[in-house]
Amino acid sequence: MEQNTVTLKGSPIHISGSLPRLGIQAPDFVLTDKDLKKRSLKDYSGKRKLISIVPSLDTAVCSLSAKKFNQSIKANPEAGVVLNISADLPFAQNRFCHAEEADTIVCLSTMSSKDFAEAYGILMLDGPLANLCARAIVVLDENDTVIYTELVPEIAQEPNYTEALKYFFKE
Repeated sequence: MEQNTVTLKGSPIHISGSLPRLGIQAPDFVLTDKDLKKRSLKDYSGKRKLISIVPSLDTAVCSLSAKKFNQSIKANPEAGVVLNISADLPFAQNRFCHAEEADTIVCLSTMSSKDFAEAYGILMLDGPLANLCARAIVVLDENDTVIYTELVPEIAQEPNYTEALKYFFKE
């Protein structure tokens, strides 16, 4: 059954669809990086990708998640790239990365468009965080095939780091 809701502190929030299915080619995207340049999936071609999608780095769980993924890949950055996607402006993302020494993740912003959130089925449609992304993880292989997904059912909870990293590191 497709999950079309998540919760925020127990209150249901409708989302725009569902995450891409395992085994399919991931939808391309255009997001904004820290230098205000447009980035697409093609910019990370040939690399394994862990896409960590969060509402905002200004929240405790989103911040913690970014720091944990950064720390996890610090010893093995050649394994691939972690893309941390949020609605935060690139300036705020850049400040966060500098302040938290999160130098092995790439932050990308949905500031220019809801297309990414809609294509990945995680646009929150109502509630206090409407128009932001729900918390989710998508892992892609080197050919951009979806090999792991997790839609975190409660926005205030952390994702399953162990499982996501297992797919990212090819364990």
